[in-house]
Amino acid sequence: MQYLWIALTVILIIIEAATTQLVTIWFAAGAVAAFIASLCHLSVIWQAVIFTVVSVVSLIVTRPLVRKFTKTRTEPTNADRCIGKDAVVIESIDNNSAKGQVKVGGIIWTARSSTGEIIEKDAVVKIEKIDGVKLIVSEKQPAMV
Repeated sequence: MQYLWIALTVILIIIEAATTQLVTIWFAAGAVAAFIASLCHLSVIWQAVIFTVVSVVSLIVTRPLVRKFTKTRTEPTNADRCIGKDAVVIESIDNNSAKGQVKVGGIIWTARSSTGEIIEKDAVVKIEKIDGVKLIVSEKQPAMV
């Protein structure tokens, strides 16, 4: 039975090395524990119980810690810096005819209205979000005096 646990450990570690996520490492730890149990001449049933318990406990205890430390953060791109800024409409925005462009920071972008309303040329708009290569904008209301 010792060879089974060694083989299982090696196979699980190879699978773990081939994946980009932590998938089988917990079960490899269980297989190592079961291998140690087999060296102590415990029965196959006890070896299986130890394999299962160690695998589940290691999964429950360490997975949240691993997720916390390996959490991927999305880095804002240069385009994301546009969100919340003002832009000037250089071609009327009409979602129905799929037309419209704005200029922000010296760069011309395709734009769509967030409300679906037509926004005329030279209007000032606020960039709400980016959808692919299009800016989603809303017309900025003039300040009340």
